[in-house]
Amino acid sequence: MTVPSEQRPPDTEAAHEPEGDRPGEEAESAQEARAAQRELFAHTPGFILGSAASFGGSLVGGAQHGVSGGQVTGDVFMGGKTEIHHHGPTAASYASGEVPRAELDALDAVFAEGPAFEAALHRLRQERIVVLSGPHAAGRYAAALMLLHRLGVPAVHALPAETTPATLPAQLTRPGGHVLRDLPLTRNRPLRDTHLYAAVDQLKKTDGHLVITVENSPFLQGVTPTPWQPPAAEDVVRAHLAVRRRDETARLLALAPVREFLARGRRPAEAAEFARELAAYDGSDEAGARLADFGQTAVEKQCRGWLGAPETELREKAFLISLAVFDQAPYVLAAELADRLFVHFQKLQHPELPPEIPVFGPSAADRLERAHAEGELRDEQTDWGAVPQFMAGFREERTARVLLTEVWTGHPSARPALVAWLRELARDGRPVVRTRTAAAAALLAAADLPSAIALLIDGWADSKAFGPRVTAANALTLAQLLDAPAVPRLLTQWCTDSHWARRWTAIRAFGLLAPLRPELAGPALAALAGRARADVSSDAEAESLIESAALLLSSGRRPGEVLSEFVRLLYDDTPAVRALALNAFVRACDNAEEGALVEWYADTGMYESDSARDLATLWRTALGDRAHTRQALGALRTWVHVAQRRADAAQALELLLPALVVEAADRDRLDHELRTMRAEDGGPRPPVADRLLDVLWPAASTLS
Repeated sequence: MTVPSEQRPPDTEAAHEPEGDRPGEEAESAQEARAAQRELFAHTPGFILGSAASFGGSLVGGAQHGVSGGQVTGDVFMGGKTEIHHHGPTAASYASGEVPRAELDALDAVFAEGPAFEAALHRLRQERIVVLSGPHAAGRYAAALMLLHRLGVPAVHALPAETTPATLPAQLTRPGGHVLRDLPLTRNRPLRDTHLYAAVDQLKKTDGHLVITVENSPFLQGVTPTPWQPPAAEDVVRAHLAVRRRDETARLLALAPVREFLARGRRPAEAAEFARELAAYDGSDEAGARLADFGQTAVEKQCRGWLGAPETELREKAFLISLAVFDQAPYVLAAELADRLFVHFQKLQHPELPPEIPVFGPSAADRLERAHAEGELRDEQTDWGAVPQFMAGFREERTARVLLTEVWTGHPSARPALVAWLRELARDGRPVVRTRTAAAAALLAAADLPSAIALLIDGWADSKAFGPRVTAANALTLAQLLDAPAVPRLLTQWCTDSHWARRWTAIRAFGLLAPLRPELAGPALAALAGRARADVSSDAEAESLIESAALLLSSGRRPGEVLSEFVRLLYDDTPAVRALALNAFVRACDNAEEGALVEWYADTGMYESDSARDLATLWRTALGDRAHTRQALGALRTWVHVAQRRADAAQALELLLPALVVEAADRDRLDHELRTMRAEDGGPRPPVADRLLDVLWPAASTLS
């Protein structure tokens, strides 16, 4: 699948250079294929490697209903700021409304108090005002209603959202309880103790009580809030079942989908909605499937609410998207790159205005709480060893992939900004940024392959810069893991494309992909061999073919299945194909890293298998081929050095060596190599070489 240039959006950063001009091609060795493979494995997010084949489904429509604590009370977007708007006078004295008694009674029947409820109730009774602070969507509003209801007030009045700290006393003219939900506070409009003193004076006149809910905020001056801790999800579910199916509570809570749901640390609103689904469970397969699918459905609704809620600031939406790309990665990356995305969103939404990024904003803890995410200090492996980093990720592991799919398929107007951002990240110097960019593009390709190819991957694939091409190869590799359609066919076409950079991308992608999907090793090697049969146009492209073919044997994932394919290429009519097989085999053997071919051979112990015979055939051919003898002997030294460190590798070599001796020249070549070789540090011949010599001569005695 090649996107015509006239259908691709312009990309001034990745110009499509003419065929004969390959700037920077000499620098391809800046990152050899095995290093790129390690980088891909190290930084690919868990939502691809962990559950690539299971991702599916689409977001469903409909309003999200639910209030923390367990009662439905209007349109509530999970994760977004929720307000109740009363249409009425627009003067300073806004209209307030009484919460219906039936609604309070219904909530009271299923309300789970949580560990902070009694302390808050005692304080409200003594002080008349409680400022209930806590994380977003933790049930503060439902708790506020229940505090007033259980205090025994004659009525509960919901104050309008337009109420400010300064206008608060003017709203407290009726007797009974008052609740002010999610009072917005800023640096210029904090809640001060003087505001509360004035409110208390007014409440004493009317024998009233007031609960104000706020998110964790630094703009409380002289005010000591009551921290709110939400009830456990299981307590919320139990409270609902106690009303509807009390006698069956224990049995229902023991169901496998219920245990799995509760193990994920759900918010009260999600637990309440799940409890209503569980209360309707009738034991049928259909009902069981609904319970099992509830988590996915809840995540889809949540992501739809986040992106669709007009109340959620654009900067916070950018942060959610960035966190989805950098889920379980350092928080500073998600925050830093979120602001870059925010700039692109601003340019898209207000092109006439210069973009502005606030220097300071919500704390990391508050942003993560809003995002239903959490962070912890963990060690991140780097080239310099383990480095402590504050890592952040969504509590629900499915959130990242659902959120990225929804923004791509459900909000196409955001695509220009998202595409510009991802193109920018593909040129970032940090491996984790490039790899996560590729993973995001792979997810978008799984959702809408033609658009992802046209807008992102094709432009990267024929870039003259090395980084975007690697990003394209990684994206196609990961897209295949997500079962995106037509990826192998696309790569096969690109292997013979007229553009050298697109050929390079396809060759690298095949090398990365086949070890992850062994069933593709045959087609991948066939595609690489097909390119070798053609007129390879440069040394750099020939080197890329060799490295990609070598990856098929260097991943540690059942390379024995690929050895027979390499043996077949030895008998190909085209010398270039035979040379490709031998070069790639020797390259794979000359590797002592984790997952190398020598490690696989030592670990498996399949010394009498077909794979072992194929391995011996390839070794014998490479050692006896004049064009490859020197490199093959160098690779053999690598295996002997590994055998010096590992007893199982030494045993494997002892069994392999006799199979490499067919003629006297084979014996003499191996004898000379073993007698003259040095230790890895340049010291005397390693002892394992003497053991191998003891094996070599008895095996060669029939040649004398």
